Amino acid sequence: MPYYIYRIGPLGILTKLDEADGFKEARALANDLRKTLDPKTGTRIKMIFADNELAAEDTLLQPRELDPSLAGDDY
Repeated sequence: MPYYIYRIGPLGILTKLDEADGFKEARALANDLRKTLDPKTGTRIKMIFADNELAAEDTLLQPRELDPSLAGDDY
């Protein structure tokens, strides 16, 4: 299974940027792309390991559940 690298823009719009067969190669590509981002745009770069592009996009678009042990007020 390959690693897919996506840009997530405002409103959650996904754009596939690249893919890699190995973790180290994918991590290096993602880090290089993150260096070129303007933080004011709200754009993020995500790397995901999936069977295919459809599965990768589906996973990236699903909202993440909060860990109940981390929820609550900080004192």
